[in-house]
Amino acid sequence: MFPPSLSARASRVLAVVFLLHAALGAALGLSVDEAHYLLYAAHPALSYFDHPPLVGWVQWPLVALGAPVAVLRVIPGLLWLATVWGVYRLSLRLLAGHALAQPAALGAVLALALAPLLHVLGIGLLPDTLLMALTVALLWQTTTLLAPEALDRPKAWLLMGLLLGLAGLAKYTAVFTALALGLVLLRAHGLRLLRKPWLWVALGLALVVILPVFVWNAQHQWASFAYQVAHGQGHHEWLGQHVLRFLLLQLLAFGPLLLAAAWARGAGPARWLWGVFALPFAILTYMAGGGTSLPHWTAPAWVALAPLAGLGLARAWQSSARGLVLALGALQGLACAGLVGLMLSAGWPLLPGSVAPVAPQPNPFADLHGWDVAGARAQALAAQQGLGSVAVQNWTLASRLGWYARPLPVHVLEDRPTQFRFWAGDLPAGGNTLLVDWSYLSYDVPLGAHGFASCTLLESQAAMHWGLPLASFRFYDCRGWSGQPQANLEPRTP
Repeated sequence: MFPPSLSARASRVLAVVFLLHAALGAALGLSVDEAHYLLYAAHPALSYFDHPPLVGWVQWPLVALGAPVAVLRVIPGLLWLATVWGVYRLSLRLLAGHALAQPAALGAVLALALAPLLHVLGIGLLPDTLLMALTVALLWQTTTLLAPEALDRPKAWLLMGLLLGLAGLAKYTAVFTALALGLVLLRAHGLRLLRKPWLWVALGLALVVILPVFVWNAQHQWASFAYQVAHGQGHHEWLGQHVLRFLLLQLLAFGPLLLAAAWARGAGPARWLWGVFALPFAILTYMAGGGTSLPHWTAPAWVALAPLAGLGLARAWQSSARGLVLALGALQGLACAGLVGLMLSAGWPLLPGSVAPVAPQPNPFADLHGWDVAGARAQALAAQQGLGSVAVQNWTLASRLGWYARPLPVHVLEDRPTQFRFWAGDLPAGGNTLLVDWSYLSYDVPLGAHGFASCTLLESQAAMHWGLPLASFRFYDCRGWSGQPQANLEPRTP
């Protein structure tokens, strides 16, 4: 097997990080995306407007049982654990017989454990959290199918088809990884691969698994596919500066240790991992030029590169570059600690909060605190005023209220399609609702032809964290909705 000391070190690293994720999961409020996907679980369906359904399905049992957020966050913690442990075992398998196989596997674990953004995915369940774990499973199965004798094994192909289908249920960008893996197998086996009947059976199984997505879209005028096509075309003019900014964010988000893959000489059977990394990464980087890629979307690609990064780190450790590895590891460790600290403190002391109606400066960490209290207050005020719903003016404000103010439906007073339109519908003309405004994304109260007949401020509530004011929520009793939302709403500026 492998030396107990290295295995024990990897296990200790994984155990410490898993416990850290669990503690943070209990201390932090839900992010925008987390709450959105928890609402998927609260509204079970074949699929959803903006993403495939797996992220909601895996949470449905715990949500149905009323599990608290701390328990719900065990799911992404376990998926992170499975991802990194899977990379460890995959590294040992791909580098079997290599003199540096075992230190390389430990290096891969450390490279992932010191990647700041991966901790966010280990605390909050996003489709990318699922896709990372499934990517490791797909890499393992691809390794199996690279052996010529495996091409005629039905079980190997059926498992591959199942994993491809699950990846498709996790996120649409899984198609990039699937394409890369197909090219790897085709390069290894040549055109004779296409004559293997079990290949086509596996692809058929994958299509069957993702069939719910097609059924939902057929029932809803192909809304999700149309949205994804429009999203992929970009929101802005394609600019090289967007690409450069995206690449800089990648370096900050995942750290330079993963770039040690460039020094993974003698990788032998593991070299094909470069293709699995490069194809999705290149596509997502190109999409960033039009403003459509987010930094965490590349996480599965970086996970695929981790075994090669581990080998590069193992080589560097044996050379004169050991000091550089230690320095970079220390910097990434500090970055991870800083990120955790800022999440816990809501940005303090670097980004102090404010209870001003409009926040004086952006504070992304303020987003993680105060929404549970605001949701409870929205429930109470709606009941007092006889209002049957909550409304916001931007969809990103809807998910936390949708979760913390359940079962009140949430209307988005914005002239654009969102998942909330499928759940709550549009606020009907003449309708009344509780309008909620948040100081860090504040809008003018909508009145008149594109708003309400009247809105009365009920109260303003400060979001407190560690005894300090962080942000503020304002609650309005709004009556007589016009039924004509304003297009292209712009938030207020200080």
